[in-house]
Amino acid sequence: MRVKPAPGMTIVDPDRHDILPAEGRNVPETAYWRRRLNDGGIVLDASEQSSAPAAASPKGA
Repeated sequence: MRVKPAPGMTIVDPDRHDILPAEGRNVPETAYWRRRLNDGGIVLDASEQSSAPAAASPKGA
């Protein structure tokens, strides 16, 4: 998944031992990154969200 730090946040990348750059990067979907997403420290990169396939609507909708 591609993530960026939330505005005003500095996030450590535990795999690369550096700071997550403001422009974001692809990171593995691990418990660490899910926690950062849930606590608001990072956001999903908008370019990644727009390239995700659209959810199928239920039949009859």
